[in-house]
Amino acid sequence: MNQMDQTKFCCSVCLDLLKDPVTIPCGHSYCMNCIKSFWDGEEEKKIYSCPQCRQTFTARPVLVKNTMLADLVEELKKTGLQAAPADHCYAGPEDVACDVCTGRKMKAFKSCLFCLASYCEKHLQTHFISSAFETHKLVEPSKKLQENICSRHDEVMKMFCRTDQQSICYLCSVDEHKGHNTVSAAAERTERQRELEVSRQNIQQRIQDREKDVKLLQQEVEAINQSADQTVEHSEKIFTELIHLIQKRSSDVKQQIRSQQETEVSRVKELEEKLEQEITELKRKDAELKQLSHTEDHIQFLHNYPSLSALSESTDSSSINIRPLSYFEDVTAAVSEVRDKLQDILREEWTNISLTVTEVDVLLSDPPEPKTRAGFLKYSCEITLDPNTANKQLLLSEGNRKVTLMNQQQSYSDHPDRFTVRYQVLSRESLTGRCYWEVEWRGRGVYVAVTYKSISRKGGGNECAFGLNDKSWSLDCDNNSYTFWYDNIQTPVSGPRSSRVGVYLDHRAGILSFYSVSETMTLLHRVQTTFTQPLYAGLWLHYNYGDTAELIKVK
Repeated sequence: MNQMDQTKFCCSVCLDLLKDPVTIPCGHSYCMNCIKSFWDGEEEKKIYSCPQCRQTFTARPVLVKNTMLADLVEELKKTGLQAAPADHCYAGPEDVACDVCTGRKMKAFKSCLFCLASYCEKHLQTHFISSAFETHKLVEPSKKLQENICSRHDEVMKMFCRTDQQSICYLCSVDEHKGHNTVSAAAERTERQRELEVSRQNIQQRIQDREKDVKLLQQEVEAINQSADQTVEHSEKIFTELIHLIQKRSSDVKQQIRSQQETEVSRVKELEEKLEQEITELKRKDAELKQLSHTEDHIQFLHNYPSLSALSESTDSSSINIRPLSYFEDVTAAVSEVRDKLQDILREEWTNISLTVTEVDVLLSDPPEPKTRAGFLKYSCEITLDPNTANKQLLLSEGNRKVTLMNQQQSYSDHPDRFTVRYQVLSRESLTGRCYWEVEWRGRGVYVAVTYKSISRKGGGNECAFGLNDKSWSLDCDNNSYTFWYDNIQTPVSGPRSSRVGVYLDHRAGILSFYSVSETMTLLHRVQTTFTQPLYAGLWLHYNYGDTAELIKVK
């Protein structure tokens, strides 16, 4: 039985050899389950059709197994023949079907751009046999052949209008496209093909460039990870050494205190024993003298008195100087001083360490400065004021976020970081990376500033004042105007009056921006420079008692 005979025993639904074959009234045969499933899908319409010839039945036909057909299929199976793979023969829903085949259509092998038709391998033979088809253009099977037909003239579009950038037929070129720059579709294709090749070359070059960039970034990631891992390991080792050193010093101090404690207690005990011996001796001497005082015999009294009246040398107790609870307190104070110095050193050096970490720079560019307040708030940072820097006329409150100028001095202890003349105060936190904060002020005015920690503190000269030296940048805000100050040079600033000022800092990019904050944000002044040290936020109140400025907790 040949291949064509075999296909007659295939189900046109599952495209496999018939299983439990049934024949419906129109004469076509199917697998029982296949036709049942097909008709189940038509149940709502109450009209049942044949998948091949499309004949309809108003009543659903009763299915009965075709025993003769079933026997033939079984014979086919015994001979080892199987149905030809559907994708090699018949056109499925996603395939291009042959336009010549009748009944069950075969898959198209080629499409002809001249005939605007698709052909299976069998029906395509005429294109190879007849010389009349030599000029026809065969392409891979396509369902879009009708797109090549001009909808206006029903002609094949073989030309291209460069004026209107569209495909046209010959009649279009002498009609509505008359006088336009028209060429053959082949000529336009050749031109576009050249452009396509150039585009491909550009794309391939960009792919190569991007692949190099990706490789470079992968190497950068590996280098960053390796460097970070090594630095973490070394840092942990160094901090462990510091911890061991502090523990060693703690042990040394403890041992020294205990040793001194033992020495001093021993000295006191020794003196105590001597005094107790002297007391015992004096009590014995007192008893003898008491007994002598009761002697009635005058001669006997005078005879014994010289030997009894003589007293032994008294123990020297002039060195006893009682200092209740104050023996080792100076040691505690000395250790506390070491702790405070270490904290200051660690805080200062931590700023340098943090700045060094944030200065690690990869090949990537920084994101641009935000445009909205919501964008700025992503970089908001909690800042508090450092009491050790506050001028003694300044009162800190609200968790050291608010400063008020008072007419009497506050009870601050002396500190080398304190501003002695200028009514200024610095933040406790150093500022690196990208930061944003807002200052709310009341009264005559305030200078909102950033400064290096190395700014001078003593005296009233320019070297101490925010904005009057090269170590600080300051925006002077009052009820009438804004003025920006740097290195004692003032720059008038225009902008809407507001009691709230926003400050944006991008330390690495060297950007410092001041904004007037109300319902909207308005840029007042931007600085582009290079910051060489960590910065600290600063506030300088005008000379008006009761004026306030507060670092706002923004959300």
